[in-house]
Amino acid sequence: MLEIEKLNKSYGPNRALTDVDLFVPKGVIFGLLGPNGAGKSTLIRIINQIIDADSGLIRIEGKNLSPSHISQIGYLPEERGLYKKMKVWDQMLYFARLKGLSQSEAKKRISYWLEKMDMISWREKKVEDLSKGMAQKVQFISTILHEPALLILDEPFSGFDPVNAEIIKDQIIELKKKGITVILSTHRMESVELLCDQVAMINKSRKILDGTIKEVKKSYRPDIFHITMEQLQVPLPANWNASEEDGQWHFSLSLAAKTPNELLTELMTYGQVSRFQEQVPSMEEIFIHQVKSSAHE
Repeated sequence: MLEIEKLNKSYGPNRALTDVDLFVPKGVIFGLLGPNGAGKSTLIRIINQIIDADSGLIRIEGKNLSPSHISQIGYLPEERGLYKKMKVWDQMLYFARLKGLSQSEAKKRISYWLEKMDMISWREKKVEDLSKGMAQKVQFISTILHEPALLILDEPFSGFDPVNAEIIKDQIIELKKKGITVILSTHRMESVELLCDQVAMINKSRKILDGTIKEVKKSYRPDIFHITMEQLQVPLPANWNASEEDGQWHFSLSLAAKTPNELLTELMTYGQVSRFQEQVPSMEEIFIHQVKSSAHE
C-alpha cells in the first residue's frame, strides 16, 4: 500500500526525518511508534501532503504520491479539527463532500455510522455542546466516511474512557477486515500489542526498529525461562536461587548456550516440571529500552 524510500526533512538546522524507509503492506494495521518529537508527525504530514519532504520518494499502490491520492487517504490528526459552531450532521456532511462523496451517498453513510455508534440523538447538537469523547467520535466518523484505502490515525484513543476506547478498537479491526490499511500512531503500547500486525519506531529522526510484532519481540527476547518444579528427586543447584512455596519450587534460568529442549531435558532429571515459560518482552518494555538506548548515542 505505502512505500517510503530515503525520506528526509529538516526545519532549519533541526533534522525531523533522516533517510527513513518504510514498507506498509495492504490490509494491515501498522503501528508507527516513537517518543514525542521523534519525527512521526512530520512523516504523517508529508504523506498527507500538508508539507513537502526535502528529498525521498513516497508511493501509494506503486504510484508516486500526488494530489490525486488525497481522496484515498483518511487522516485523524492528534490535534482535532472540528468546527465548534457547526452541528454534528452538518459537520460530517461537509467533510464527506470534501472527500468527493455525493450528497445522497454522504447522507446515507452518515446515517449508517450515527446509528452504528449510537449517536442518532446527537445529530442536531453543536460540536461545542459535546463532551470531549463524543466530539472524538464525530471526528473519527468524519475521517472514515469516504472509506479510504489508507487510514492514518494519530492517537485515536486520546480522550476516550475505557468503554469508548474499546468501541473505537472494534471499529478499527472491522475496517481492517474490509481491506483498509491502517497506520496507527499511538503511545498506548497495549493497543499496539492488541491491534498491530507490524510496527516501525522512529527516534531522533531515524527509523530504529521495523518488523512484525512477532519478529520484534523475538529479536528482543532475553532467553530467560521462568520455571516451576515439584516432586523433586534430587536437590536443585544452589546457584539457581529457587524459592519454595507449598511444595513447589520457583526460579528463572538463562538459556546460556543451551536450546530450550536441552534445558528442559536437564530440568526433568531433578523432578517434575509444571511450568516452563519463556520471558517475552512487552512492546512497552521494548519501546522504553529503545528510547533509553538512543538517548546515550
